[in-house]
Amino acid sequence: MLDKDLYDRGMAVRRSVLGDAHVDRSLERATAFDADFQEFITKTAWGNIWTRPGLDIRTRSMLTIAMLAALGKDGELKLHIRATRNTGVTRDEVKEILLQAAVYAGIPAANHAVALARGVYDEMDAEDAANSAKG
Repeated sequence: MLDKDLYDRGMAVRRSVLGDAHVDRSLERATAFDADFQEFITKTAWGNIWTRPGLDIRTRSMLTIAMLAALGKDGELKLHIRATRNTGVTRDEVKEILLQAAVYAGIPAANHAVALARGVYDEMDAEDAANSAKG
């Protein structure tokens, strides 16, 4: 596969999961220091891994949430909780993922992840309410 093809496939998946607004902000904020990193994650994470045929996007999303919760990676976890709007992972499924994480990654890690997820869902609900009021 050509390097450009890998980037394009990765960018398509990245946009479908995280949303155009987030990806556009990331690319617009890129500097000479981190532009190569943006290209790297687009090709490697999104182009090489998220496009593989062995797991669908929804399953990859659930696994990512579990791993980020276990690792305590707050920013990325919040991003991927928000991305469930695009991946089809339900709130009940996220709740089950975090319960599973509590057993295998520890209660403190899962407790923190639950609090982060609750905050993200509160933000999403407020956004939805504001959008409903507008239109």
